[in-house]
Amino acid sequence: MKDIGITLSFLISGLFGAILMASKQAKGNIKSIIISVVGGMASANYLTPVLIEMLKLEETKLQNGLAFVIGFLGLKLVEIVSEKFLNKIIAVDEPKNKPTKKKTVTKKTKPNVRKIKK
Repeated sequence: MKDIGITLSFLISGLFGAILMASKQAKGNIKSIIISVVGGMASANYLTPVLIEMLKLEETKLQNGLAFVIGFLGLKLVEIVSEKFLNKIIAVDEPKNKPTKKKTVTKKTKPNVRKIKK
């Protein structure tokens, strides 16, 4: 299964995390629950190796624990990780000397205060 990019231990850990999350969201219909579980499993399978490398986790226990958490967080974690990578890519593509906008300065007026005569 590794040939097609599936790590069974990550998939199973992600499955349990996704089932736990789906049970928390009991109000959803069966279709959304199934999609959530499959999404959590896929997230765990494909994001765990990326985060293992980023966090430099060597122990199998830690890796499977991470896969469980990724399965639990599911698509929300996909958003977070993709935004982080996209921001790195965008930062590389942006020019170094980016022109800045000039701030317009508005004249502040004093509040209308009456002086009381004694």
